[in-house]
Amino acid sequence: MLQKEELLKGIENRECVARVLDQAEQAIKTWEVTQTDFLSPPELADTLTVFKRLTDVELVAWGGYPQAERQRIAIARSDIPIDSASVNVAAVEIAGNFLFDTASHRDFLGAMLGTGIVREKTGDVIVLGERGAQAIVMPEMVEYLEMSLQQVRSVPVQTRRIELSELKIREPKKKEMTTVEASMRLDAVASAGFAMSRSKMADLIDSGDVRVNWKDITQASYNVKSGDLIAVTGKGRLEIGEVAVTKKERYRVQLTRYL
Repeated sequence: MLQKEELLKGIENRECVARVLDQAEQAIKTWEVTQTDFLSPPELADTLTVFKRLTDVELVAWGGYPQAERQRIAIARSDIPIDSASVNVAAVEIAGNFLFDTASHRDFLGAMLGTGIVREKTGDVIVLGERGAQAIVMPEMVEYLEMSLQQVRSVPVQTRRIELSELKIREPKKKEMTTVEASMRLDAVASAGFAMSRSKMADLIDSGDVRVNWKDITQASYNVKSGDLIAVTGKGRLEIGEVAVTKKERYRVQLTRYL
């Protein structure tokens, strides 16, 4: 049996990770591959942190395409080979003429949830502008959405299953840069990476709009490190690369901003 209480110490998304641990125990006992619902980025980060401490199970996370934010996890005994094909996901197209009534990510997600399905059964939603959207879902949800999802905002839509290869994924634009800072404080590094004043970044941090490795951080003085991912609501993401200390004992930081 897994030592759940010990493993869950300090974990924010305890209920979610506890459910995944239950599924891991089932995988160990039955020698079968188990799968979670779709996890949000913070839930996924916490789950991967916990499972790094376990040697008798193997995890694979997949959300339908490489950059997917919401992903399911397949879990198996460590001696059973698994890969992304072990994670069952499906895709649907939500097609309509949105030229005169533009719909947002929230509109499409709201319409899907309005049919009665729960968030855990849906992955990412990819908005295609005036043509509609595509969505990643549990395979068992496809037929239900084909019958039930008939309107988004004021626009009639047709919902149909598509292959994952038909997803219209745009490669994220990225910008490489280097900054030299007196410290590795979150407000200092993030303000440089997102090209805004340090006071403005401090305000965003204070208001809960900044996450580090998908965890909400509300302290501007929080120290970041190489490998951390900083996400700012509406501004994109910033990955911290190599960090070197200069002769003047300042920090030269390689940054990659994803737009």
